[in-house]
Amino acid sequence: MIVERASNPQFLSNTYLVGDHEGGPAFFVDAGGPVAPLIEAAEGLALTPTHVLLTHHHFDHVSEVGLLLERWPKLEVLISPLERDMLAAAAQAGSDATGPAVTGTIEAGQTLQLGALEVRPLYTPGHTAGMLSFLVGDRFEIADVAAPRHTQTRSSSAAPGGFAGGEAVVFTGDTLFKNSVGGVRAPGHTTYTDLRDSIMGTLMELPPETIIYPGHAEASTVAQEWETNQFIRIWRGLDPQGAEPCTALGEPATLVLLGDDYDGGKKAWVRWKDGSDDIVPGSQVSLKA
Repeated sequence: MIVERASNPQFLSNTYLVGDHEGGPAFFVDAGGPVAPLIEAAEGLALTPTHVLLTHHHFDHVSEVGLLLERWPKLEVLISPLERDMLAAAAQAGSDATGPAVTGTIEAGQTLQLGALEVRPLYTPGHTAGMLSFLVGDRFEIADVAAPRHTQTRSSSAAPGGFAGGEAVVFTGDTLFKNSVGGVRAPGHTTYTDLRDSIMGTLMELPPETIIYPGHAEASTVAQEWETNQFIRIWRGLDPQGAEPCTALGEPATLVLLGDDYDGGKKAWVRWKDGSDDIVPGSQVSLKA
């Protein structure tokens, strides 16, 4: 599998070019740019892009869709129905009355066959309501990936891998990063519970060797995040939750974890006075003296 990445220097958001072999079909995951080096890579590898698959509607993941369409006007630009609606609403609220051209929608349960590769969207809400992750692998190797390997609940010490299948990669958008997780305060967000369940109930159920290509910063694997990601370690019951009083977004809260974020800053898991949890920027949290 060919995976080429370009990272936006301002947002650190990733755009990916994916193909099964030189001279074959290809597709893009997100388009926050810069797409110019990926266009050059596609031409150098004689790839024929057919699709742009958008994980969600945020500007830093869609801003250069138009440049890809200028080069390949017949590209299919697909996004989940919820994200399509939010993308349209965001465009109407801004200076761009049209927004990126979306030609259709794609949902969990559907598949795309692109050469020898199969793409399966996984529904991973939290950061946004219609967020999709894209599982990609040889279509014969991941034919059974949607079927649980077992139904018993894993113990906190068990290795990830609740789905059967062969070697694969997963593009996680802004749900899961290397050593961090997505926030649930961005436009179109849902809840902490959705985010946790998307990570623990979907992404961490993939085989341990699955490579994670996140929407920002560097790649990882399911096995690496299972062992080292601070949020996941607490969810597994391996590390204790914090209980330090703090102020988050100007409101009193309890700091459960001040973890790493993809940009070198911090991501905070806080608990509000009503007992509900939230994932917020670490910069918006201050500890009480």
